[in-house]
Amino acid sequence: MRLFYVGVLLAVSGVSVCSGQQATASASSAPPDAQPAKVKTYTAGPGVTAPELLPLNLPPMPDEKCKKKDEVNGKVELFLLVDTTGKPFDIMFINALGSELDDFALKIAAVDRFKPGTFQGVPAVVAQSVEVGLEACTIEKKDDTGKKTIWLQLTSQPTQKFKDISNPPELDLLQLAESSTKGLSSGNHPAYEVGGDVKPPVVVYQPEAEFSDQARRNKYQGRVLIALIVDVKGMPQNVHVVRHLGYGLDEKAVEAVHKYRFKPAMKNGVPVPVMLAVEINFQLFLGRY
Repeated sequence: MRLFYVGVLLAVSGVSVCSGQQATASASSAPPDAQPAKVKTYTAGPGVTAPELLPLNLPPMPDEKCKKKDEVNGKVELFLLVDTTGKPFDIMFINALGSELDDFALKIAAVDRFKPGTFQGVPAVVAQSVEVGLEACTIEKKDDTGKKTIWLQLTSQPTQKFKDISNPPELDLLQLAESSTKGLSSGNHPAYEVGGDVKPPVVVYQPEAEFSDQARRNKYQGRVLIALIVDVKGMPQNVHVVRHLGYGLDEKAVEAVHKYRFKPAMKNGVPVPVMLAVEINFQLFLGRY
């Protein structure tokens, strides 16, 4: 996937909405220790002023028109901290869409710049939430080889609504389950094990994985084991099948996990990548079919 900034095009690959039941376990080799955050964080209130968003010099919208049926719109809510220089950090999902717009929202928030918030008149780190509104559409283009690709194009400038926030919202903890993680490795993606001072990710958006037509016709069911890394932004990376099931269910499981969104794992107050094994249980309720 290639992702560009506001006003240009976002290349996407086709994915479908999915369903199933999930449980997770973790495994990985840990990278060098992250440095703990040693900074006081404030929330807007008596003696504390909120950061002020500075104007962005955004590029113009593309002239190419989109068909209404191809519109892809939505709102993504993020938590972030603004440092004493006005730069955002520790950007995390509060509410997500499970689509490519989530990644776009993260990148938009990351390029924001602020007049920093203050505590008793002195610049301070202040927590905020922001709702990023995105309006886009899919268009078909040809690459240099003539191959057709699907692109996601913004149709208007993103909107951002900031709110004061006292604490990150309560999110659903991952259910850690005992599961074989033999053979799982982080490869080129250093990742921590969940446990000890590494706190697990929390789920913000977790769609279920639906049955494939082939599996439904053959009344075929079972469990697929998926390995992934949850990165420091709470996005799934390096998603792949560890224990296969077949009948198109492996692909459905991968599609679902690609849509997962998390509040990232934390080590000493710092977001860190962790590796997880997600077991997806495909179970037919025969009375429904």
